[in-house]
Amino acid sequence: MSTKELLESVLDEREAEMAKAAQRCIMATLDHSRAHRIVLVDEDNSKQAPVLELPPKALRFFAELLGAMALRQPVSLIPQKHELTTQEAAAFLNVSRPFVVKQLEEGKLPYRKVGRHRRVEFEQLVKYQESLRRDTDSALQELADQAQTLKLGY
Repeated sequence: MSTKELLESVLDEREAEMAKAAQRCIMATLDHSRAHRIVLVDEDNSKQAPVLELPPKALRFFAELLGAMALRQPVSLIPQKHELTTQEAAAFLNVSRPFVVKQLEEGKLPYRKVGRHRRVEFEQLVKYQESLRRDTDSALQELADQAQTLKLGY
């Protein structure tokens, strides 16, 4: 599958509206009743509707997925224990591959070697991304505090 295929929305406007309505229904159900069951209804009511029982976390996941679909955003599912190459990790972080390799060699991002190739667990990559985001937020807050202290008008 090419990158272009991954980035194209698979929903038309009508389907996006359906996803939006479904997300609202799921969220309303979760917010008001703490339900763990959703009943699928057949439009012509000719047969007994099947009952689908799901844990609340799964329902929240579906609601988030439907929300992204309603906005016609591309979605990708990656298992937590999935291992990525350095190139895939760089693409996920939106940085260069040499930057990722440097972070690996400095011990800032855990990895394992398969032969001579490095592999990074997706879960570790997400933790690293969160730590980068926290560091960035902290540095920005420090700059804002300095600007306030110096009365620079920010």
